[in-house]
Amino acid sequence: MWNYIWPIFMVIGANALYHVCAKSTPLTVEPLASLTVTYLTAAAGSLILFFLVGENKDLLQEVHKVNWTSFALGFAIIALELGYLLVYRAGWKVGMGSLVANAGLACVLLVVGLAFFKESFSARQLVGMGVCVLGIFLIAK
Repeated sequence: MWNYIWPIFMVIGANALYHVCAKSTPLTVEPLASLTVTYLTAAAGSLILFFLVGENKDLLQEVHKVNWTSFALGFAIIALELGYLLVYRAGWKVGMGSLVANAGLACVLLVVGLAFFKESFSARQLVGMGVCVLGIFLIAK
């Protein structure tokens, strides 16, 4: 059970830190310069963790296994992080910006799961999606 739960705690903790940092990024710094430092830090940290906890220590062998998803994920992460920096610079509060984005994301991912991954879609999930949309509308007003 713990192996099922601890990654969620990790995501929640990292996401909270992420939003605090994004909201606290100085307005005087160019967002893409900030992201460059962020990704250099992430690259160095990933490389260190690869050698510390990775099962196969042959980096070149592992890099040859990557496909288009690693590159697409890189572009998605840039867009995501730049988007959040711009959301906060536009004046969104840290709780509201994240809440609206994540409620919208939940709705989109329900449809993506159904369309591309053949995941089930229950009436309860449809009602939940409606509540999310209503919540976005109420918060954004």
